[in-house]
Amino acid sequence: MAEGAPLDVLGIGNAIVDVLSHADDDFLSAEGLVKGTMALIDADAADHLYSRVGPAVEVSGGSCANTIAGAASLGSAVAYIGRVRDDDLGRIFTHDIRAAGVEYATAAASSGPGTARCLVMVTPDAQRTMCTYLGASVGLGPADIDPDLVRRAAVTYLEGYLWDPPEAKEAFRAAIAAAKAAGRRVALTLSDPFCVERHRGEFLSLVENDIDILFANEDEIVALYGAEGVEEAVGALRGRCPIAAVTRSEKGSIVVTDGAVHEVPAARVERVVDTTGAGDLYAAGFLHGLTAGLPLPECARIGGIAAAEIIAHVGARPEADLAALVAGARPAGSSAARW
Repeated sequence: MAEGAPLDVLGIGNAIVDVLSHADDDFLSAEGLVKGTMALIDADAADHLYSRVGPAVEVSGGSCANTIAGAASLGSAVAYIGRVRDDDLGRIFTHDIRAAGVEYATAAASSGPGTARCLVMVTPDAQRTMCTYLGASVGLGPADIDPDLVRRAAVTYLEGYLWDPPEAKEAFRAAIAAAKAAGRRVALTLSDPFCVERHRGEFLSLVENDIDILFANEDEIVALYGAEGVEEAVGALRGRCPIAAVTRSEKGSIVVTDGAVHEVPAARVERVVDTTGAGDLYAAGFLHGLTAGLPLPECARIGGIAAAEIIAHVGARPEADLAALVAGARPAGSSAARW
């Protein structure tokens, strides 16, 4: 990618190295972990869990970084902003994301906490339980936001997890301001129901005033609007954000605009191995289609194909050529309804 060339998507998020291992329910219970959730832990807890898990694979990760790597696999021009430490894990992250075809130039910290890591324990039912030590990633601040990089990107994609640290929140605000000043669009992923509960008021304000494209799963959108179910949440969402994509696992996804609600079926999966990164890769496919000017149901279909590839193996980075998968897949069709 030529320096200064236009970008389809710029991602801003927690730069994390995933430590992937298999575990059973007894292990989770013994460690006091709730299956299927993400918990923030400190350095001591991270060291303890790392010593207790079985054989592991270490690979560059982080929700937003996974999305950006997926978009690169689909052929989008992409860049990423996220902070690591100048340690072994930081070098793993930097190598992996650049090797995926992502423009990445955030300066590594030379002091302070180590590179963030996420211990991902995958149980036999393909559920993943994550314990995340945020380390150096929370050191991201407004100074790390390059306004020229934001101006180059058609969409700046923000990771909801990064809304916790005050400095990172200001970095997000700086990126939003730069994008709006340049007439660019801003996307947000809500990341996790607990993240939504911590920041519900601020997220509602962001969605209504600053966000052009919202990504959420059923639990997250229900939590955002305090709804009884997804239909009520979608009704509350309409007219508050130009485009929203709500993922529903095997039920596919719902794309919401002020004028219509599109229901798009999920892509077929022969065997679910690990659900880690499914939402991340759905966002990758959706943003790839959107920045290519495709209709919204087609964007959702591509997102479903990318998500299906990722849950068929361990890890949250594509193992197949996503562009080839999309090219070879037949359109699944969609329906539009008004609720």
